[in-house]
Amino acid sequence: MWEASQDDLFGAGGAGAGAATPSRRAGQRSMTAELTSDDLEVDRTLRPRTLDDYCGQERVRENLRVLIQAACDRNEPLDHVIFSGPPGLGKTTLAGVVANEMGATLHTTSGPAIERTGDLAAILTNLGEGDILFVDEIHRLNHQVEEVLYPAMEDFFLDIVIGKGPAARSIRLDIPRFTLVGATTRTGLLTGPLRDRFGISYRLDYYSTEELTRIVVRSAAILGVEIDAQGAAEVASRSRGTPRLANRLLKRVRDYAQVRAGGGISWQVAAEALSFFEIDELGLDWMDVKILDALVRTFRGRPVGLSTVASAVGEDPSTLEDVYEPYLLQQGLIIRTPQGRQATSAAFEHLGIVPPAHG
Repeated sequence: MWEASQDDLFGAGGAGAGAATPSRRAGQRSMTAELTSDDLEVDRTLRPRTLDDYCGQERVRENLRVLIQAACDRNEPLDHVIFSGPPGLGKTTLAGVVANEMGATLHTTSGPAIERTGDLAAILTNLGEGDILFVDEIHRLNHQVEEVLYPAMEDFFLDIVIGKGPAARSIRLDIPRFTLVGATTRTGLLTGPLRDRFGISYRLDYYSTEELTRIVVRSAAILGVEIDAQGAAEVASRSRGTPRLANRLLKRVRDYAQVRAGGGISWQVAAEALSFFEIDELGLDWMDVKILDALVRTFRGRPVGLSTVASAVGEDPSTLEDVYEPYLLQQGLIIRTPQGRQATSAAFEHLGIVPPAHG
């Protein structure tokens, strides 16, 4: 139960139903999987709307197909769903697919946008029967808002107290049966009570090159770009297993092909374009290579503290740790040791440098 004034509950302040999700941190880095304003330009067009159009995540897709069909046959809302995983893997897209397959209206907001309990109440009371409420970055909900969300998810009502002191009165608001679809990049930050209230939970995996190739071919057709199979595979192979990056690189290769190659994208054009934009065969951009170069050449493969590496490449330590390190670790190019970050033999091999013999 929570207290609210009538203005707080029914006013226009805060995030209302259908509010647009604030874009995540969007740096200047070409290979980040974070959403940028450039992505929003054609993102809605490129997003698949049905499970049949959705490429990749076969296990999740087939599971959802069964669950959605069962819910539709019973004429019930789908159970609450949470998607987790790194940025750019299709969590928001899947929320739209679920809504479309259910024939429901999708309302979109984000955890940071719901600042007060009144904001959440305004969103929930504006939902229709069977609607889908998508909350991106749901792990960033504050605890007071979470407390209000629990009975709404389980029993579809809100308990509120209007006014203060002797004039205060308690009312219960029934809300339509709805499906909450949450997305998070930080599963560990979800509280136990909130996580347990989701009946359906999936973690999205990185995509294979073959899956990304199909995505690139589909996106190219939507954008009206002529691309052959080898060109699509080349773009896909440098996309770090992430559809968002594949679509972003496709747009950059399209620009290069339009200006310097007559518009068509072959393997050679794709390779030339990606090299021009400093994206190498592993999908590393210029800053990734600069980090590896510092660890390999400057520090000769010895363990180095994070702040020292950051100073060497001219980058903020937190940015280095949160944005650049994860992919380098996944590729086995660097390791973390008690003494600091250290280049592996794979990093030396990638840069074409012979590892030194340490005494």
